[in-house]
Order: sequence, then C-alpha cells, then structure tokens
Amino acid sequence: MVHTRLRKFNSRETYPEQNLDNDFCQAVVTSRGRIVWMRGQCPQDLDDAINIRSHDPVDQTHKVMQNIAQLIAEAGGEMEHLVKIVVYITDIRHREAVYQTIGNYIRDVHPVSTGLVVQALARPEWLVEIDAIAVIPE
Repeated sequence: MVHTRLRKFNSRETYPEQNLDNDFCQAVVTSRGRIVWMRGQCPQDLDDAINIRSHDPVDQTHKVMQNIAQLIAEAGGEMEHLVKIVVYITDIRHREAVYQTIGNYIRDVHPVSTGLVVQALARPEWLVEIDAIAVIPE
C-alpha cells in the first residue's frame, strides 16, 4: 500500500444492521505525490457527457466508480492511490446498494469516506454522485 491508512475498518462492523462490506479507514497519510482532484462523478460517459439509461442506483454507481477509476488511470495511477471519496445519494433507501457497489472498487484500498443524503443532484435522474481525491506517488 503506497499510503499509510490509519484505523482501517470494514463497514460490516461499523454498521452491523446494514448489509455492507466496505474497506475504509479513519485517515490517510500521504507524502509527496501528484494529487488528482476529481469533480463529482455522475452516471454519465466521460467522453460525451451522455447519461446512462438506467435509473437503478447499482448501475449508476458502477458507472460513477468506473469514471473515477478511468480518471485515476488517465492521470497515471491506480485505484490503490484513491484516498478520499464523498458520496452523495438522493434517497437513503439506496445507501446499501450504492455502498455495496462501491465496495467492488475499493476492496483493500481503505479510502476515507463521507456519505451525504441530499435533496437532489444537478439532474433529476441522477441518484448518486461521488467526488474523489487520489494521490499518485512520485
């Protein structure tokens, strides 16, 4: 692991009442590197900004996380360089599905994470938006 992850935990222990299995931590320590600041990623294609057709939170989250992985790769990094995500969802009932999907992309990565339920996102069909920060070592 290229960054120091402090107080790693899995959400199945933190939220035992929910069906979650995400690797997170309380803090990430980085030293020297290129910081990749990503705008909030939405369920749309990075090349043409066309929304995916699905209104399913799982499908939308897959697209959002694929965009994050693609941007990190384009910057010369890998998902292990991800240090922080902020997850915005429009319906608390989608939380488990969204975080289960995120878990597929962050297994053994342990980024810090903040989750918010918001009234709406920029487009009414969007159910999830995630902004992210990665630090690619020099």
